[in-house]
This record gives sequence, C-alpha cells and structure tokens, in this order.
Amino acid sequence: MPALSLETLHRPAAAVAPDLVGCLLVRRHRRQLRWGVIVETEAYCQSEPACHGHHRRSPGNETLFGAPGHFYIYTSYGVHQCCNVVTDRPDWASGVLLRALDLPLGVPHERRAAGPGLLCRCLGIDRSFDGRLVTDSAAGLWLMGRPPALAAAMASGALDLRQGQRIGISRGQELAWRWYLGASRSVSRRAPGDQRPHPAHCWSSAKLLEP
Repeated sequence: MPALSLETLHRPAAAVAPDLVGCLLVRRHRRQLRWGVIVETEAYCQSEPACHGHHRRSPGNETLFGAPGHFYIYTSYGVHQCCNVVTDRPDWASGVLLRALDLPLGVPHERRAAGPGLLCRCLGIDRSFDGRLVTDSAAGLWLMGRPPALAAAMASGALDLRQGQRIGISRGQELAWRWYLGASRSVSRRAPGDQRPHPAHCWSSAKLLEP
C-alpha cells in the first residue's frame, strides 16, 4: 500500500478531509494488524464555533494547535474516544475527524466502525496515541494512502465521494464539511434522501483482499 505524504496534510482541514476518504487506518496490537478503509471524515477549523480550538488553547487541545501530521485523540462526553488528524499549520487549530471505517470483515460487521467512537473502540485507540505522528508505524497506529485500485475507482467517479453538512454538533451546522464514500454501507449517517446501497451493489474493503 502507498505511504501517506505528510506534505498533503499541510493544508486547511476542509481540503484534506475529502482526500483522507479511501486511505487506510492501521493499528498494530499484540503483534496483530487491524485496519480499515476510511469512508467518512469531517473537517474542523479554529475560525468556526464547532472546533475544539475556537475559543481557547488548553492542555486538552494542545495537540490540535501543533504541527500537522499528528493524531489528536480526545474523549467525547467522557466516554468515547475520537481520532483526528491535525492539518494546516502550527498554532492554528485545524483537524479532520475520522468518522467511520469500512472493515474487511463483511456482513454482519459492516457497521461495526460506523461512527467515531465505534471506530476507536474497534481498533483499540485511546488517548495514549494523542500527539503521535500519523506515519509512524512503530507507534502502533498510522495512516496509509489509498490503495491503487480504490484510488482509480474513486478517480473515475465509480464510488461517488459525497459531501454534506457535519453531524452531531450544535454549532456550525451550515458548513458542508463532511465527506463520505457513497458506495459504502459503513458510513455513520447518510445525507437526507441518500439511500444506503444494496449489499449486492456496495463497495467493501474486503475487495482489497481479493486475489
């Protein structure tokens, strides 16, 4: 699988977020590899009210103000871990929330990681990964680029990258800063009127394992 270039993350979150759809999130745990294809992302930026760094810089969000290319892990509602990728530039809060993974397990596991909290639970991601470089496989959690076959299918439009409003927030809802792979059944929530594809016509990361 192709490596992810850190230079691609030195851009605003809204530019990076759609490019992370189709990339791989990999976790090494007890000598086992767990992975999935990122099928849904959301962008956040200091200039808008839904961003953690909109009001102030604090010990809890310090990573979000750091150099691009690091994981920012936070706890939501005191329960769920959420995994983000820091983007843009230092001293400016900007990041991409990884909302859903398509796991290579197939039905009935297709929605096992359909949501940021479920994603972290499935891969065993916790706050210990906060501040880790996203390309550092030695840390046990890292990103890889889009597999060539998937990249080609997305470039042709066959898998339909869709854009819509962010979800699960009370402010900044008017921004269409969420992207997802239309052909995947693992997306956490589809846009109004967008029907989940039939299993016979959907795309699954299990296809990447086919000979």
